[in-house]
Amino acid sequence: MRNSWIIALRELKERVLNPAFLWMLFIGPLLFLSCLYFLFKAGDEGKTSLKVLIADPTGMMENKIVSQETKAVKYYFVNDYLELEEFRDNKKYQKFDALIEVNEKILINKKAFVFYREAPSLDVKMQLKFQLERRVEEVMIAEFTNMEVDDFRQIKQALNVDFRNVYDPKNEASNLEAWVGFIFGLLIILFVFLFGLTVLRSTAREKSNRIVEVLLASVKPTQLMLGKISGIGLAALIQILVWSLFITLGLLFFRATIFPDILDFSNYEGVQMSSEVKEQLMSNIPSQRYNEFLDLVYKRIDFTFFLFHFFLFFIVAYFFYAAFFSAIGAMSGSESDGQQFLIPLLCILGLSVYSGYYAIYFPDAELTSWLQFIPFTASVIVMVKLAQGYPEGTYYLVWLSLLTLILFTVLFLSIAGRIYRNGILHFGLKTSLRNLFYFMRK
Repeated sequence: MRNSWIIALRELKERVLNPAFLWMLFIGPLLFLSCLYFLFKAGDEGKTSLKVLIADPTGMMENKIVSQETKAVKYYFVNDYLELEEFRDNKKYQKFDALIEVNEKILINKKAFVFYREAPSLDVKMQLKFQLERRVEEVMIAEFTNMEVDDFRQIKQALNVDFRNVYDPKNEASNLEAWVGFIFGLLIILFVFLFGLTVLRSTAREKSNRIVEVLLASVKPTQLMLGKISGIGLAALIQILVWSLFITLGLLFFRATIFPDILDFSNYEGVQMSSEVKEQLMSNIPSQRYNEFLDLVYKRIDFTFFLFHFFLFFIVAYFFYAAFFSAIGAMSGSESDGQQFLIPLLCILGLSVYSGYYAIYFPDAELTSWLQFIPFTASVIVMVKLAQGYPEGTYYLVWLSLLTLILFTVLFLSIAGRIYRNGILHFGLKTSLRNLFYFMRK
């Protein structure tokens, strides 16, 4: 164990002091944050004007939302109950872009639903929320209190407006969270491939220049293999940790400066301005917008929970795949000789990525359930399913999947150790299936 640790520190020092590694510590997070920035900026696409039909059977709104309509949102009223299916399918309602049902539940629960045909832009969403909330406040003041409007707004509870597609009112087709899990799984595969390839090249290089003969005079082949895998794995872990730190700081910077949460009306508490000025401010919002991607990143995803599972599955998946890379490197006659065996390994990695894509669109399929226990695909599938949310009482499947992956990792490290021991000192042999089975049997 001590010899393996010495080898691991040697490999770690060699990687960490490499200029390319140091550059990627900073370039990688910048590229990732740049992609997030453009994703956030693209999040305000959508319909820029709405004709909103308000179903108000009790007449509580008195056919009025705002005193002066804006170009972005125009309101129309029907003083009767209106079923969602009728609004969606009836020809006479096709001219309206969205439906809001107003009843006493809005006053009690402080929640309203807006069902749209085509997703509105987020500026329009914000204007609609602000105008509807103001009108609900006026109704509540008139019905239940004797307070002045300004006094009431100091103690009010914000109205929660939930925007939903009229063709998917239960948000069953929403899979943005699942894509976050897919990205985490993709990062696992990406880092496993990059640093697994480093294991292969390092092993093949030391074999071709005969340095391995000197090393094996002091350590056993299995110790050398485990030390090399561990050292390169530590370098990968350091890079991921540094990336996580810089990306976290970048996201905090985005939130504080470029993309403030302007839908949070508590940001305007204590600001002295008239209602007219505030309404005008909200109607002419600047280009820095709150959008759905920001809501996803900053509110809907528990990154502490995700990163915990990400590191667990990355570490085990890395050792699992590193066993294959080290075995190929030990069999290679030169640094480039083992590349033919990379093709099936790349196909397996590609299959792992595709399995995550499949799990997004078919989360309840029987194949998805089985893929989370196959070691090649487990890390990606579990990340996606964690994002989608495991049904209550089934979280144990995560640990069962991790345990399965650990058992297969131990098995393949044992097989790779045998290939490494028998192949690392064989020179001049071509990498082939025949030699692979020979080294496994010997």
